Amino acid sequence: MGIFESMDIGGNALRVHGKRIDIHAKNIANLDTPNYVRKIPVLNATDEISFHGIMNTLKEDVFGVGTLPYQQGGVSFTGVVEDPTLGQKIYQPGHPDADENGYIRTSNVNAMVDIADALMAQRAYEANLALVSISKSMAQKAVEIGR
Repeated sequence: MGIFESMDIGGNALRVHGKRIDIHAKNIANLDTPNYVRKIPVLNATDEISFHGIMNTLKEDVFGVGTLPYQQGGVSFTGVVEDPTLGQKIYQPGHPDADENGYIRTSNVNAMVDIADALMAQRAYEANLALVSISKSMAQKAVEIGR
């Protein structure tokens, strides 16, 4: 894997974790919105790079130059699912969102869960930002060496 591939993986992860932070921020903002259903971001690994697979590739290419073959990796954002838990029912007959019996359903957002998830997404974002920054400085050093 080269410097530019690591930048691509880091940049893709920045976009994905940025979307993740946005989703959790919307959940927290709608904490008191009646009938709001919490959204959960779904992330997947783009490719499984296993140690066994890399060793088999190297074994088959015994006389290669000794570099690992580039295999695309990283994370992908596959969408959003709704949290299946139901919010609490409250009797408010004058509310515009009330059903025929006068009940509204509160949001099913748990603020602590979404704050914790947003913090984890922020840490992942910061880690990938550091990856891109390190890759950039490595590329700059390589250019300086080449002068």
